[in-house]
Amino acid sequence: MKTIILAGGSGTRLWPLSREYFPKQFIKLFEGFSLFQKAVERATIFSDIDEIYVVTNEKYRFRVIDQLSEMKIELPEKNILIEPKAKNTLPAIYYAVKTIIKRDGDSKVAVLPSDHLVKVNESYERAFREAEILAENYLVTFGVKPTKPHTGYGYIKPGTPIGFGYKVDRFVEKPDLKRAEEYVKNGYLWNSGMFLFKASLFIEECKMHQPEVVKAFEKNDVKEVYDNLPEISIDYGIMEKSDRVAVIPLDTSWSDVGSFDALYDVLKREEDENVVKCECISIDSKNNFIFGEKLIATVGVEDLIIVDTGDAILVCSRKHAQKVRDVVEILKSKNDERAEVHRTAQRPWGYYTVLEEGRFYKIKRLTILPGKRLSLQRHYHRSEHWIVVKGTARVIIDGKEMLLKSGESTFIDVGKIHRLENPGLTNLEIIEVQIGEYLGEDDIERLDDDFGRK
Repeated sequence: MKTIILAGGSGTRLWPLSREYFPKQFIKLFEGFSLFQKAVERATIFSDIDEIYVVTNEKYRFRVIDQLSEMKIELPEKNILIEPKAKNTLPAIYYAVKTIIKRDGDSKVAVLPSDHLVKVNESYERAFREAEILAENYLVTFGVKPTKPHTGYGYIKPGTPIGFGYKVDRFVEKPDLKRAEEYVKNGYLWNSGMFLFKASLFIEECKMHQPEVVKAFEKNDVKEVYDNLPEISIDYGIMEKSDRVAVIPLDTSWSDVGSFDALYDVLKREEDENVVKCECISIDSKNNFIFGEKLIATVGVEDLIIVDTGDAILVCSRKHAQKVRDVVEILKSKNDERAEVHRTAQRPWGYYTVLEEGRFYKIKRLTILPGKRLSLQRHYHRSEHWIVVKGTARVIIDGKEMLLKSGESTFIDVGKIHRLENPGLTNLEIIEVQIGEYLGEDDIERLDDDFGRK
């Protein structure tokens, strides 16, 4: 069986933990693992490593590779499919299915979101084995048995029994509380966003219900394909329209971890019912989600979300957790980079942390991994000072090479072509002081890059 893992979501309702360049699927809040890594782990139950495909975008390519490497999984590079732009789930799945058919012919294909938390138990494994049989004639989805009325999930109404499951009577969107209570009472299931089908059957249904998607993929250039695609989900585009859809009930714990309130529900709580992910002093406070990089003290507060990421602080009532995404929209409207990146940002060569910044300066700590190097580049609006804190740096400035040891420094003037490399066996740490009228990350002209960035 082939498995497609969808890894392109942005997770705006978990800001400031989740940012555009570091979304929720890559945050390690679950016993030291990310949701993406847990999805990969689930995929290996039914698929060999070379049968797993990850659909993501250029922003997350190296994060995907790094997290797979942490798991000691060497996924073939051709199995990481890069979308030029986000067009929702149907184009992403069609892209992967078409690739699978081209390489291996018709196959059974499972589809897993990378940002859901799912407990693997006997019901989970049995459901997928049963779905593999049912997939000969149906597009199979998995419906989670509800534990309570939930207004943040879509629902599936099971219809006529077939084999191991049911024909789907209908899909319904996220309801209000009254309707959610009726749905649970009447045996509706939560829509898990997981699927299993025969590749050829999926293509047939796409030809019938979404011919414009099929037509767009007739182009050879993937960028041209995505320029002509509609933005559409697999639920709306196919599952709600097809009469060949079945659902198999799934009796396990599942969450889309779509908000801080959902995150609160799945993480371990202390005696006062607080979820605490930092050094914390809690006095007469309960039912709070508390996360931070420094000591947080709470006195007499209840049902709050308190998140401190160094560059941003969120204080929110848990009942308004869904509105956090509105903060991100406001930041984006102001072109505020805090909507996109954390103070610490991952790069394929390592990572950097912004220590301090002002109108005309920015101070960073760069950590370059052993054997890695930054792109050969220049800046048009800023100069840079590099001070070696730990390790040995190989520096090239306008063709001149030098080695700098701990305590030594150099200066790169505006417009100078330069490169920084770690030739050692341990991490290289650099303090970088940028000075200029414009200090944005887009003031980089890359002339050569080991990672194919432009």
